[in-house]
Amino acid sequence: QVQVVESGGGLVQAGGSLRLSCAASGRTITIYTMGWFRQAPGKEREFVAAVGWSSRYTYYADSVKGRFTISRDNAKHMLYLQMTNLKPEDTAVYYCSASERELEASAVRGTKSYSYWGQGTQVTVSS
Repeated sequence: QVQVVESGGGLVQAGGSLRLSCAASGRTITIYTMGWFRQAPGKEREFVAAVGWSSRYTYYADSVKGRFTISRDNAKHMLYLQMTNLKPEDTAVYYCSASERELEASAVRGTKSYSYWGQGTQVTVSS
């Protein structure tokens, strides 16, 4: 089993920055692709970004491309999401996810592709 725990959320003004972290524990050797998703009130959970095991491949939702950067440190079993130029529409609960497979581009955006999920961290962007 793998456990993932997010941290780093908070309240920030529009145009500001936040860095989310995700700590993985347990059978981390089985983790390959990791990702971030978010869910706003009344909306479905949506893909934000994903990164392959070697960090060679990264994927982003169009809405965050150029503003968010996903990265990972396999030695520390950590996943990060650097968020800049935040907008009110970025307000949501952000979830860390982990897959036991190296996902292809066609699969990284689907919630069903990931086996493990954190409890989420709230990000609120005020206008």
